[in-house]
Amino acid sequence: MPDNRIERIVIVGGGTAGWMTAAAMAKVLKNQYCNIQVIESEDIGTVGVGEATIPQIQLYNRLLGLNEDDFVRRTQGTFKLGIEFVNWSHIGSSYIHAFGEVGKDMDAIQFYHYWLKLYQAGEVPDIGEYTLTAIAARKGKFMRSIDAGNSPLSNIAYAFHFDAGLYARYLREFAEQLGVVRTEGKITHANLNPDNGFIESVALENGALIPGDLFIDCSGFRGLLIEQTLKTGYEDWTHWLPCDRAWAVPCESAGDPAPYTRSTAHAAGWQWRIPLQHRIGNGHVYSSHYMSDDEAVNILLNNLDGAPLAEPRMLKFTTGKRHKFWNKNCVAIGLASGFMEPLESTSIHLVQSSIARLMSLFPNKYFDQEDIDEFNRQAHFEYDRIRDFLILHYHATTRDDSPFWNYCRTMAIPEELQQKINQFKKNGRIYRNSVEMFNDLSWLEVMHGQGIRPRAYHPIVDVMPKDELVKRMAGIKSVIDRSVEVMPSHAAFIAEHCKAEKLMM
Repeated sequence: MPDNRIERIVIVGGGTAGWMTAAAMAKVLKNQYCNIQVIESEDIGTVGVGEATIPQIQLYNRLLGLNEDDFVRRTQGTFKLGIEFVNWSHIGSSYIHAFGEVGKDMDAIQFYHYWLKLYQAGEVPDIGEYTLTAIAARKGKFMRSIDAGNSPLSNIAYAFHFDAGLYARYLREFAEQLGVVRTEGKITHANLNPDNGFIESVALENGALIPGDLFIDCSGFRGLLIEQTLKTGYEDWTHWLPCDRAWAVPCESAGDPAPYTRSTAHAAGWQWRIPLQHRIGNGHVYSSHYMSDDEAVNILLNNLDGAPLAEPRMLKFTTGKRHKFWNKNCVAIGLASGFMEPLESTSIHLVQSSIARLMSLFPNKYFDQEDIDEFNRQAHFEYDRIRDFLILHYHATTRDDSPFWNYCRTMAIPEELQQKINQFKKNGRIYRNSVEMFNDLSWLEVMHGQGIRPRAYHPIVDVMPKDELVKRMAGIKSVIDRSVEVMPSHAAFIAEHCKAEKLMM
C-alpha cells in the first residue's frame, strides 16, 4: 500500500489562531507524523483583542500539559468567573452570566424551576444569588476547586483573561520546542494544482516556494487562502448582528483586577473591559450605520478606568461565516473562518474547537469528501448556535433610546432562536440543542438577565410542599454564601500563585 499520510502541514499566519493550531498539532503528532511549518510576517499585525476566554480553554491547556500558574504568569493573566452585562436589558440594569452551576438540582427537575416558583411569588432573590461564581465575582473573590465533598467549592468553573500577544508568544515557544518551524515572510500568492484545484504551495515575497499537503489558513480577516485563493464565499449576518467596527485601546489598571469581564451597552453597541495584571483591555464595538467613528472613539476614551496606554486602534469586520470552513486541502481557523463579535468571549473557543474537529477528522492525501463535509456540517452548527445566543442579547431588550436599539428590539430573528424564547416564556423550559456550546444554564442566565420572564414553571415542582421548598432554597443559599466567604480575594490568589513580572509599557 502506498504511504498516503500527510507529510507537510503549512499554517499561514501566526497570532493566537496560528500558534494555538501549531502547538496542539505538534503535541498530538509528536513531531513524528509530519512536518509543521508556520509562515508569518512581523510586518503584518494581528487583531489581538481575544483576551477573554470561557472554561473550555482548560481542555486545551490540559491537552498541551501546561502548568496553569506558569501560563497565567507568562501572559499577565487573571481569572474569569463570568461576564457582567450592564445596560443591556434597560439602562441601569446589570446581571452576570456566570460560569458553572446555578443552585443545586432537586429531585428530577432543574433547580431553576423550583427557584422560579418562589421568584414569581416574590419570596426569593434573583437567580444570581444562588450562583457561587456570580457572587464571588461581584465580591472580587477567586479560588480553584478543592476537594470539599458536596460543597460548591469542589466544582468552581472559571476561565482566563490574558494578553493575546503574550499568549501567542508563549505558544510559539511551546510549539518550536516540539519541532514546529517558523518562517518569516509575506505570502504573495498561492499556486494551485491545475487538475483538482488543490493548493500546492505558497510563494513568499523573497521568491521562496513553500509546498504543503494540508494548508491551515490563520491569516485573519484577509482569508488569504480560503477566500482570496479558493473563492469560498461568505455568509453575512449583519442584519442580525449589526455591529461592524470596534475601537480598541489598553489603559492603566485601577485597583485590583476584577475576576470577570464587563460588557456595557452604549447607544449603538457595547464596550468591553478585560482586567489583566498589567493593564485593562478595552474596546467599543459599534455599528457604523448608527454611529460615527469619532463619536464611537470618544465614548470609549471617556469611559476608561485609567489613562490610555496607546493610541486607539480601529478594527473593521463583517459578522458571519465562510460558506465552507474546509475547502479542498485548506482549513480556515480563527478569523479566516468567520467572525462573531467577542460579546461572549467565543473567539478563542472557536479556534480550539476547530483544532479538535480537524484532529478528529484528520485526513490523508486522499482528502475524503465525506470527512470534509462532516467537518463543515459540525462547524456550521456550532457557528449558527453561537450566533443565535449573541442575537438574544441584542433582541431581548426594552431599550428604545436610540435607533440602533429600536432596530435590534424589533428585527426578525432566526426561527430556532424564536422558538427557544417562546418556549421559555411559556413554561421556563430550556433545552440544549445537541452539542451546542451554551447549555441551558447559560441560556437561563441571559434570558432572565435580559428581562424575559416565564408565565409558568415546571408543574412537577408542585409535588414538593412549599414549606419544604422554602427550607431547601434557604439551605442552598446559605451553603453558597458560606462558601464564598472562605474564598480569598482574586488579587490575593494571584499574588500567592501566579504573580507576573512587571512589563515596561
